[in-house]
Amino acid sequence: MLGLVKKIFGDANEREVKRLLKTVEVINGLEPEFEKLSDEQLQSKTVEFRERLAKGDTLDQLLPEAFATVREAAKRTLGMRHYDVQLLGGMVLHEGKIAEMKTGEGKTLVGTLPVYLNALEGKGVHVVTVNDYLASRDSEIMAQVYNFLGMTVGLNLSGMDHNMKQEAYACDITYGTNNEYGFDYLRDNMVLYKEQMVQRPLNFAIIDEVDSILVDEARTPLIISGQAAKSTELYFVADRFVSRLKGEEDYTIDVKTRQVALTEAGVAKAEKALGVENLFDVKNVTLNHHIQQALKAHAIMRLDVDYVVNDGEIVIVDEFTGRMMAGRRYSDGLHQAIEAKEGLEVQNESMTLATITFQNYFRMYRKLAGMTGTAKTEEEEFKSIYGLEVIQVPTNKPNQRKDIPDVVYKSENAKYNAVVEEIVKRHKNGQPVLVGTVSIENSERLSDMLRRKGVKHQVLNAKYHAEEANIISSAGQPNQVTIATNMAGRGTDIILGEGVQETGGLHIIGTERHESRRIDNQLRGRAGRQGDPGSSQFYLSLEDELMRRFGADNVLGMMERLGFEEDQPIESKLITRAVESAQKRVEGNNFDLRKVVLQYDDVMNQQRGIIYKQRFEVLDSENIRQIVLDMIKPCIERVVDAHCNEDDIPENWDLDEVVNYMHRQMLDEGTITKDDLWGKEKEEITEFLFSKVMEKYTEREERIGPELVREFEKVVVLRAVDSKWMDHIDAMDHLRQGIHLRAYGGTDPLREYQFEGYEMFNSMVASIQEEVSTYIMKAQVEQNVERQAVIEESKMSTNAEPAEKRPVVKGEVVGRNDQCPCGSGKKYKQCHGKQD
Repeated sequence: MLGLVKKIFGDANEREVKRLLKTVEVINGLEPEFEKLSDEQLQSKTVEFRERLAKGDTLDQLLPEAFATVREAAKRTLGMRHYDVQLLGGMVLHEGKIAEMKTGEGKTLVGTLPVYLNALEGKGVHVVTVNDYLASRDSEIMAQVYNFLGMTVGLNLSGMDHNMKQEAYACDITYGTNNEYGFDYLRDNMVLYKEQMVQRPLNFAIIDEVDSILVDEARTPLIISGQAAKSTELYFVADRFVSRLKGEEDYTIDVKTRQVALTEAGVAKAEKALGVENLFDVKNVTLNHHIQQALKAHAIMRLDVDYVVNDGEIVIVDEFTGRMMAGRRYSDGLHQAIEAKEGLEVQNESMTLATITFQNYFRMYRKLAGMTGTAKTEEEEFKSIYGLEVIQVPTNKPNQRKDIPDVVYKSENAKYNAVVEEIVKRHKNGQPVLVGTVSIENSERLSDMLRRKGVKHQVLNAKYHAEEANIISSAGQPNQVTIATNMAGRGTDIILGEGVQETGGLHIIGTERHESRRIDNQLRGRAGRQGDPGSSQFYLSLEDELMRRFGADNVLGMMERLGFEEDQPIESKLITRAVESAQKRVEGNNFDLRKVVLQYDDVMNQQRGIIYKQRFEVLDSENIRQIVLDMIKPCIERVVDAHCNEDDIPENWDLDEVVNYMHRQMLDEGTITKDDLWGKEKEEITEFLFSKVMEKYTEREERIGPELVREFEKVVVLRAVDSKWMDHIDAMDHLRQGIHLRAYGGTDPLREYQFEGYEMFNSMVASIQEEVSTYIMKAQVEQNVERQAVIEESKMSTNAEPAEKRPVVKGEVVGRNDQCPCGSGKKYKQCHGKQD
């Protein structure tokens, strides 16, 4: 086999394969011994391995015996024996690399080896597939091996309830889709109690069809969005109330910190006007927040100074340069408050609650590996973004597929006519043909042409369906003609029917080159599995998109000079090489684009990591007293810094404002006076004020009871963090969408995004600290404090859309008997909810 390896693969790859083959020989040497073990003795190996791990053995030390155990278990349960190359692939995966294995080499069985070995640690192994069908199929079949060896297997599908998901993740091995793992991670970071989380720490994931998930879908953000009840209306309610207030009498303005707050008279007016008993009650957090932002919009933010109204939208003006900052939005609801003030439509009633890209989700695993038939063309991307090496694993039997050079026609019509003629010819000989198209539209066009010729065929352009796998798997039967979009039925083997080998095996026809060579290779790779005969050929036209983009005019000129007819093709390796060169250029462009997307997303990812880590600390801690105090102290430091400038003489310090702030935000009226602060250094003022806060804090704790205070602190902190973070996501999204316009001003948009994103994050953290401080020190604590989600789960929806689309999905569910939201007046089930 090594001779074959040398011929096919380069030196580095060859060295890796050689190294791993030594271990393959060790595993093979164990086979006779393991064959003699009884079922009970083989099953007891799992317990033995776990004991050895506990005593200090490593997974690498256990690997030969563990792989030999799995191989023997697969023989007894599935009647399948791992080939040597499958053992090779298993080792590549265990080492946290990508195993490129051709179609039909049994990747699903390969996965059992590293999955079992790594599951011995008890930290959980995730097997990731592209759709629910494959996750269900693979878990069901391979569970026979794992269960035989005493391992538990879970299946994580969309639509499962919380308890079922917890059970699935608690298993040694969990199968599921990339979408579901990502959404579960986001949902886990929105729960109110630690016990509601479903995932354990992310340990080891093996991604099947790794190129599809980590490259093709890399820019697809997973989004959980929701609709805040009556949020738009509240902005107008708050605006109408605030517009009637008088400065000094109802509210005070701190010009230096740009803060504004209601006086006691203002609070009384608010409670009366809005019909609430206590504005600072936790249940009135949202209302209070809207009033604060409306106050700021009216008293602090100035039209044509801080912002302008442009085409019915509020556009922020940079205070230093005076230029308009397209795409930037004020965070924390201030932008909406200004929209209400100016009588504009309030944007973003629906908002993004949580989001992450696959790139950033999968990079969080302690160890990551993947397998696919096509990865080498994207090797640089896997290495630079995920730190994953690609190792090409040799095939079990030599590849006998014949790849016929591309043929190029002048027009699309001529190309499709030629494709149909080729199908008819091969169909008459009983040879199965699989035709790959790049679009559903083209598959239907071909289908019509074949129908007119009387050729029976199957058309497959559905997405992620069990039926899809069945159609693809039968594409190797005699006389079978299957038309499919290039990506359809990934992960499904095509087994040749009786007598098909004699006809030349499965013939693949590509009707257009994809912009990625990898997708073309996947289509080709469906023929010639496990040493079977097979062939492939691509039919192109000068009207194809890829040809139009790269040099079709030159070829057309040449064809016309040489007097080529419409239906006369050029068949030349020169054309094939030119197309490949064009594909390489497109791949390079796409990689650069994904790299830039990741650089932007990394800004958000760092911030997400900080917020989620701190949020988990709150859920995980019995007592968050210190966390709360660590939030209060910076608020005091900020107000002292703002009003006690070290460059100024102490006599000029604005101590009245410091006293006002402390009474307004934390202390009871009259607790401190200006004289208490007079003559002290800045640090002394801060420490004195903090000591006064501690006195009140301790007194409240004793009066209310430590247990109730602890729970109340969690209620306040979680609410503040969640609401501010969700608003920050929204603001960052708007900043990102408009940041490219900064390039016209000669600045680097990425640098601007990083800088402004950092400033916005710091501003959000300060805002969280302010809200927590005020509610912890000022709110009345009731006996029945309850943690509440900022947005109810029933009003959330999950959505995985390509990055460039990113629609906002409203989470409102319409009942079948509700009125149809289209406004027809009919019931939903009789209108847009009609079932076909």
